Amino acid sequence: TGKIEQIPVPNRTKIPVLEYLSNKFEVDRVYSEKEVNRIIDAWHTFGDYFILRRLLIDFKFLERTLNGSEYWVVKKEDHKEGDI
Repeated sequence: TGKIEQIPVPNRTKIPVLEYLSNKFEVDRVYSEKEVNRIIDAWHTFGDYFILRRLLIDFKFLERTLNGSEYWVVKKEDHKEGDI
């Protein structure tokens, strides 16, 4: 189905899953929290978009405003050595 069925525990296997999920978002577009939740929800089967959203931010695949109202994709060239 192409949907994420569980979150891998080790970071070395978690990162490719998060990268796969981050590719479902358009670069150079700003998303509302509801839009982010809807996209994440469409690509996993275990009913916990909160943890996936948090991981996308923690691992610098997405960034957000301080109040969490806007989200956007971190471009690959914006990733710095050691960010992940």
